[in-house]
Amino acid sequence: MTTQHERELTPGVNVPLVGFGTFLIPDDQTADAVENALAAGYRHIDTAEVYENERGVGEGLRRGLQQAGLTRGDVFITTKLWPQTQDRDKTGAEAARSLDESLERLGVEQVDLYLIHATFGREQRLEQWQALAEAYKSGKTRAIGVSNFNATHIDELIEAGLPVPHANQIELHPWSQKPELVSYLNQKGITPIAYSSLAPLSTWRTAPGHSSGKTQEMRAEGERENSPFKKLAEKYGVTEAQFLLGWGVQNGYPVLPKSTNPNRIRQNLDIFSFTIDDADMEYIRGLDRGAGLAWGEVDPTTHG
Repeated sequence: MTTQHERELTPGVNVPLVGFGTFLIPDDQTADAVENALAAGYRHIDTAEVYENERGVGEGLRRGLQQAGLTRGDVFITTKLWPQTQDRDKTGAEAARSLDESLERLGVEQVDLYLIHATFGREQRLEQWQALAEAYKSGKTRAIGVSNFNATHIDELIEAGLPVPHANQIELHPWSQKPELVSYLNQKGITPIAYSSLAPLSTWRTAPGHSSGKTQEMRAEGERENSPFKKLAEKYGVTEAQFLLGWGVQNGYPVLPKSTNPNRIRQNLDIFSFTIDDADMEYIRGLDRGAGLAWGEVDPTTHG
């Protein structure tokens, strides 16, 4: 049964609407962060092969389950295939091995959702998706999906006679709303999962190598006293982060906030006590700026 704080990916598989993101958390800090997240009430942890912190996630999962008296089945785990190795795309066989290696690092026999992290070459993309379909059949993952795919990429999978993805994890926030892609995903029964939900805040992706001119422009806007999200957060009596996450969840998107601060970890989960009114939702629709920023000046969907 799906609760009000979950969304069904496929019959019997429900993803919590608030997950704990681990992007940019170093492996040696990830275990503590995941343990704190589970203690705060998170039941979805998101990681990826390329984050290089799956071992930390696994350790945090083991500690967190024991501390909270939970079982493995109580926590939804997402990880992702990085589709390249060195300077070429992975074959289907290499994709299958990557999942086995992720399972070993996480210390689990099965993940709940396994995604192809990005698009690159078309032929290998189809091979990789076939490998994920086989992993789904074998029970190594309860659901399969993609990330950073557009409608054309997904149509390629379907036209090749391959399964429709259960989810597409994409950048979604008020400044990158992707209404046409979201409409397409909903029509196909594919769940949009949002990352970078907090992009409009001034602290977004300030780590070295993850900042662009557009990011700096956003930071300046976010720091203004009259920025729209400061005003809206004040209106609803929540933090800016809570407001942005609430906007995502109100649209039906599972969100993946990341923090290593225990107080913020708890705050980011506490987003179900307010509802944004229709007028403000309409106002936010007018703030859309089009393409996202997560990949800097390079759109991974232009490869292949």
